[in-house]
Amino acid sequence: MPELEGRTALVTGGSRGIGAAICMTLASAGADVAVNYPGPDVPADEVVSEIEKLGRRAIAVCGDVSSAGDVERMTAEAVDALGGLDILVNNAGITRDGLLVRMSEQDWDSVLAVDLKSVFLCTQAAAKIMMKARSGSIVNIASVIGQIGNAGQVNYAAAKAGVIAVTKSCAKELASRGVRVNAVAPGFIETPMTAALSDKVREAAQEQIPLRRFGEAQDVANAVAWLCGDQASYITGHVINVDGGMVM
Repeated sequence: MPELEGRTALVTGGSRGIGAAICMTLASAGADVAVNYPGPDVPADEVVSEIEKLGRRAIAVCGDVSSAGDVERMTAEAVDALGGLDILVNNAGITRDGLLVRMSEQDWDSVLAVDLKSVFLCTQAAAKIMMKARSGSIVNIASVIGQIGNAGQVNYAAAKAGVIAVTKSCAKELASRGVRVNAVAPGFIETPMTAALSDKVREAAQEQIPLRRFGEAQDVANAVAWLCGDQASYITGHVINVDGGMVM
């Protein structure tokens, strides 16, 4: 029997990139999945269709994860459609890079809203359901940048450091109710964003990585799926770096 057979999951930002890989991996492990997407410009229909081909149930739920109203609505939609909520993956995130002295207040606020506030809102909504069931797994997608910082990403670094702190605090609060909370911190992963890097920048980045290569979205998805399953049932409040050894 697949590791996640009979369980239901909500993945924020699940329509593309790492989020889509997470959705497909959870479905491959037996879970039914609610795929959150932010709006019509990034539809989730293709991911839903691929999940259904695996014989699992799937639903696309549109919503702004930085809006409390949207989060409550899309969580309720996921529960109504799938019959419960066993897994939450807080994956949604954006970047608005720029040097500190040039960064606008809007760029700061938007990244903190989508990358950090959303984790609070979605975890709060899911926890109410999971606490009643006395079981559940929440996995937050952080970043190694939240551990080591990065020039030109003060907003992103602050948000991801906050995600790690929220993960540990929520893990302590929810453990007595059987709900585990962990995080995965990716390093350099092959995505459209890293594909745009120049050869010189890529080479410099790879020099910082002991494995001398960028990771794949599937590497992150594999770690997430493992944390959601019973094999990780005694793990909570932990951050797994998926970074090729970059931050060890």
